[in-house]
Formats: sequence, C-alpha cells, structure tokens
Amino acid sequence: MDEDFSQDEKNGFYKAVFSRRDVRSHFTSDPIDDKTLSRILNAAHHAPSVGFSQPWNFILVKNFETREKIKKSFDSERIHSSDLIEDPKRSRYLSLRLEGILDSAVNICVTYDPSKFGPFVIGRSSIPETGIYSVCCAIQNLWLAARTEGIGLGWVSILSNDDLKKTLEIPEHVVPVAYLCLGHVSEFAQKPDLETAGWLPRLDLKDVVFYEKWDRINDPSWHQIHEMIVSNLDYA
Repeated sequence: MDEDFSQDEKNGFYKAVFSRRDVRSHFTSDPIDDKTLSRILNAAHHAPSVGFSQPWNFILVKNFETREKIKKSFDSERIHSSDLIEDPKRSRYLSLRLEGILDSAVNICVTYDPSKFGPFVIGRSSIPETGIYSVCCAIQNLWLAARTEGIGLGWVSILSNDDLKKTLEIPEHVVPVAYLCLGHVSEFAQKPDLETAGWLPRLDLKDVVFYEKWDRINDPSWHQIHEMIVSNLDYA
C-alpha cells in the first residue's frame, strides 16, 4: 500500500510516544517559531472526533498579566488540594514542581464546545462524554506533535475552571478541558517527573491487560500475546 509507513517512520512515531513527557521545568526563553506552532496546532485539529464534530477550540495565550492570573489560580488550587493529604506526603506534594505557566513560551487552553454543528452529533447520543473524549484525542495529537518538534508540553490540571472561564472570557456553555504550557526545553527527562520522584511507580503492561472479560488475566486464546506481555518485551 502507498500509505504504509517505512521502518524509520515507525521508529520516529514510537520515539515520540515513549519520550513524550509532562514538562513542568527546564523551559528556556527561546520563542516557538510560528510555523512550528502552526504545524502542532494543525496536527491537533486532525484528531478523530465523534461524528466528525471537531468540538475543540484552542485559545493561545502569551500575555504575561493573563498568565499571572492563571498562575494565582494554580497556587490557590494547589494549597486547597494539599488539604486532602496528610504529612509527610503533603509536604512532598507541595515541594513538587507541577507547572510552567510563566516560564513557557506559550500557554494554550483547549476547550470543548458541545454546541458545534447543532444538538445532534452522530455517536454522542448514547455516550455524551465522547465529545470530551474527542478533545482529549486532539490534545494527545498536539502533545506528540510538540515532542516531535522538540517542544516541551505540560498539562496543568490543578486549576479552577471557573477562574479559566472568567480570565479567558470563555462562554458559559464551553468547557475548558486542558491548560497547556509549551516551550523549548533544555532537556527532556528520561522518566516522568513523578516516577523519578517516587510519587507513583509505572505499572507493567501485564497489570493492565485483561482477556475477554474484566479481571481475567489469562485466556488460552490469547496465550501468545499474553506470553509476550508477561515477558515485558521492549517494543520501542
């Protein structure tokens, strides 16, 4: 087939997948070239969406005063969320670097607009959440495209959506799904920051795969792939 990927192209894709990081630090002061940012956004816009509804919008933010307001929301929400944790883990949580709002070159708020193309969207009537799932697909495209371009990206989820909507003047019916920080970085970490910090371990693939039914960890009809997964083969 003409559309088949070469081995080098496959390797490039898997390199982006396995080296993608949620970047919170190491941002440099270098601006992102407009052509590069346009390519990244175009990759996001070509994500799959339920009923071809394309329910996303991307709000690009560079203004420092706007980002300071978002940073204040983060600081407030981080303190609030820390009340759910007891020491010593609370102190560890507060010591973690969890955002790059002011340090990154560009912030992007990715939103979900359920009103696009009217109230009926093919495939959304049974599972309304598929609209937001579609936006998440766009975010993943954006993330992988950014990594391919050598651009770091961090998803800041410790934020008040009410604050985001007020600061960015987002209409009431539109839902902020992700607030992203993008910029050149001095390095991409070998492992995710929270894994390196010992906050949580990476689960083995064998611990998250079931066969035919929930919690069935073995099945004769899946023997070969089960053995490959248990052997923890490196597919990169």
